[in-house]
Amino acid sequence: MRAGPLRRLRGSREWDRSGWGWRSPGSSPPVVGVMPPETAPLPDLETILGEETTTDRPWLVIVWNDPINLMSYVTFVLQKLFGYSKEKATSLMLDVHHKGRAVVSSGTRERAELDVFRLHEHGLWATMEQST
Repeated sequence: MRAGPLRRLRGSREWDRSGWGWRSPGSSPPVVGVMPPETAPLPDLETILGEETTTDRPWLVIVWNDPINLMSYVTFVLQKLFGYSKEKATSLMLDVHHKGRAVVSSGTRERAELDVFRLHEHGLWATMEQST
């Protein structure tokens, strides 16, 4: 008697068609990797890392002074990219000019990366760092 491509002998193990290999007749396939949630509690991330996690600290986008771009252009870019008023953009531009740098935005890491990328596209020198 044939059962599919493999011959099945009475009282012997049979091939499990679900892909788990050989099994005894009448038994169900094994359940792999299933454990009730109450028997396997997950440790905290702080326990795993051994330190306090600080995911709430925002990322800062910093524009640096450069000898290339005109002050009026920097003001224009800050207005265009961040929607700052003329006064706010001018104030940030003067910080860049006099102090060498200014924080122009803050937020999530992904947003900071996007802001730095957009500033680079406009020819400004910008970096990001996590707030302290």
